[in-house]
Amino acid sequence: MKQTIPTYDLNGITHHQFHVKRMDKRTQEAEDILLDKGIHRDSHYIFTCMESGHVRMMVDFKTVEAKDSTIFCVLPGQVHQGLLMKNVCGWFVAVKAGLVPDSVRSFFDESLGEIQPLPMDKSLVKKINTTASLLHASYTNEMLSTKEGFLIVQSLLNAFLGMFALMYSRKNISPVSDENRALQLSRAFRILVRKDFKTMKSPSEYAATLHITRGYLTETVREVTGKPAQHWIHQEILIEAKRLLVFTNLSIKEVAYELGYSDHTYFSRLFSKLEDQSPSEFRNQHQ
Repeated sequence: MKQTIPTYDLNGITHHQFHVKRMDKRTQEAEDILLDKGIHRDSHYIFTCMESGHVRMMVDFKTVEAKDSTIFCVLPGQVHQGLLMKNVCGWFVAVKAGLVPDSVRSFFDESLGEIQPLPMDKSLVKKINTTASLLHASYTNEMLSTKEGFLIVQSLLNAFLGMFALMYSRKNISPVSDENRALQLSRAFRILVRKDFKTMKSPSEYAATLHITRGYLTETVREVTGKPAQHWIHQEILIEAKRLLVFTNLSIKEVAYELGYSDHTYFSRLFSKLEDQSPSEFRNQHQ
C-alpha cells in the first residue's frame, strides 16, 4: 500500500501534448495500456472508442463495463483500474487538458450526471474511428513540427473530441440545455470547487470569489442541479477522502490534513454524517 495514489502523465509515453493508439486484439497493446498500471490517476483525459470487445474497469469505486460499439472517457484525477480487457478493437486517445477545447472540458468536467460508457450505433462508431485514424496518420513529428501541420492535427483532434461531447450531450447528462446565466454560474462554481475544495469549504467563500451573495449562489446551484452549493463542496471532499482512505495507507488524521482540515475529529464527524459510516469503517469495508 502506498502513501499516495500514483498519478501518471503523458511524459513517459510521448513528448507531445496528446497520444493516439490503435487497440487491436491481435496485439497486446490494449491490455498493456489498461491493465499494467494498477490503481492510479491520470493527469490527462482519456477518450476511448471501442468497435468490438469487452472491457471492465473500476472508476472511483464503481465498476463500469462496456461491450462492442461503445465510447467512454476518464477525467483527470479520477482513480481507476483496468479489471478486464478482452478482444478489444478501437482507438485510445489521451489528451492533456490544455489541448482540450474549453467547451468540451466544461461539458465533461462539470457535467451534472455520471459519465458512463455509452453504447453506440456501429455507423457512428465508424465515423469517430475514421477521425481517429486520420488523427493517427497525421500524428507524426513532421506534421507536428510546423505551425500549419499542427493546426491540421489540432483540427482533427477537436473534431474527435467534439464528437464525444456531441454524443454524450444527446444523452442529456445535463438537465439544462441552453447556456443561461444560472448554468454559467453553476459551471463556474463547480470548476472552482474542483480546484479549491481543500482550502475553501463554505458556500460563502465561493460566493465571494464569484462576486455574488451566498443566498443567490445556493438558490442558483439548487435550481440547475437540484442540490444546494454545500452538497457539491461536500461531494468533492467525500470522493477525495474515499480515494485516500482506500488507496493509500495514510492515517485518518493524515487524510483529514490532506483535505485541509486541521481538526481531524471534525472531518470524521462530517464523513460519518455524509456516508452513514466512519472513515475507518469505510476503509475496512473497501480494503
